[in-house]
Amino acid sequence: MTPKPARTPDGGWGWVVAAATFTVNGLSYGLLRSLGLALPDLAEHFDRTSQDTAWVSALALAVQQAASPVGSALSTRWGARPVVMIGGILTSLGFVCSAFSGSLLHLYLGLGVLSGSGWALVFAPALGTLSHYFSRRRVLAVGLALTGNGASSLLLAPTLQLLLDTFGWRGALLLLGAITLHLTPCGALLRPLELPGDLPAPPRGPLAALGLGLFTRRAFLIFALGTALVGGGYFVPYVHLAPHALDQGLRGYSAALVVAVAAVADAGARLVSGWLADQGWVPLPRLLAVFGALTGLGLLALGLVPVVGSEESWGGSLLAAAGAYGLSAGSLAPLVFGVLPGLVGLGGVVQATGLVMMLMSLGGLLGPPLSGFLRDETGDFTASFLVCGSLVLSGSFIYSGLPGALPACSPASGGATPPPESGELLPVPQVALLSPAAPLATRETTC
Repeated sequence: MTPKPARTPDGGWGWVVAAATFTVNGLSYGLLRSLGLALPDLAEHFDRTSQDTAWVSALALAVQQAASPVGSALSTRWGARPVVMIGGILTSLGFVCSAFSGSLLHLYLGLGVLSGSGWALVFAPALGTLSHYFSRRRVLAVGLALTGNGASSLLLAPTLQLLLDTFGWRGALLLLGAITLHLTPCGALLRPLELPGDLPAPPRGPLAALGLGLFTRRAFLIFALGTALVGGGYFVPYVHLAPHALDQGLRGYSAALVVAVAAVADAGARLVSGWLADQGWVPLPRLLAVFGALTGLGLLALGLVPVVGSEESWGGSLLAAAGAYGLSAGSLAPLVFGVLPGLVGLGGVVQATGLVMMLMSLGGLLGPPLSGFLRDETGDFTASFLVCGSLVLSGSFIYSGLPGALPACSPASGGATPPPESGELLPVPQVALLSPAAPLATRETTC
């Protein structure tokens, strides 16, 4: 299908694209979050440590994010539709092959490399296509699509535990391979749309296709550094929240409930955060820094909750901490991707999404194994969550260097604020201050 020039529809078929991206997000990050329930069974079956088995999820997450610029480049050249469809086939094939693994090495190659490569081809192209269909409600649409993460965790966490109890880890992986094959029809729904801000022609050369020139922009460079640090701790609960609940004395289904509570809070917060960001009351960089700090504090809370002590307990304190973490992490997710059009322009948002995910892959690769190592050395996940929470707090501090992240009252210039799609400095809301002497007089300032 040849795309035709059009204005941003801000809806229409975009809601179908949002539903497809919702499913893509659920069958990638949502599934990765629930996959931690299978790690204890893998450690017992292969007689390996928590650190060794954590590499299964860590490799899948790291490959998915490190190779995301490749998915973005292929999408820029060939379009999102065929790239996402092929990625769905690779992801499903990785789960099916892993079901017949004879060692952890086979799982590293199957789930880590093959499924991770498939996931790398689906997320960035789908999210970039969604950004083309929305302007005024873009962050809300992104937040809606990213709730697939929480909704999938809510459904897959207890489902995966049931599959593990009924069919064992091999049967569970085989059935997950059939489920992830639904990524392919999701890719078929990504109808291409060409807009005036798009690149006139596909970039020539591998470096240009990857979008590495975006690092020459100061605002994007600050954002990239902060995101790399945030990634060091953000994904640890994806892998070790369920094992942490098991270490606290909870049963399998009680541990799944902890994951589900975090997922529900995560999903609801993404919608609220997207709606709040689209209102323009607070600059997006400021929201990004604030919710990044709250996410770091949520990770610290997960590590500091008291031990449950009995298998009959539902772990109220851990459930509360998981809910608080889910609210903060869910609020952060749509802002990370919603801020990109203002930093790089609409034409570079697909490449920027891939680069951001590549930077976060460092955290995805090192965070969970470091967490598993600290657990093996200390006997619990307390130190793991404290270290990872500190990394997220450091990244949110760097976010404060973005334009508009910190309030600074000064007379505003008379020029009009450029739209976010232009890729200029992010627009800052104009606040009218009333003079005490003359209530009807106003003075425009930027705060």
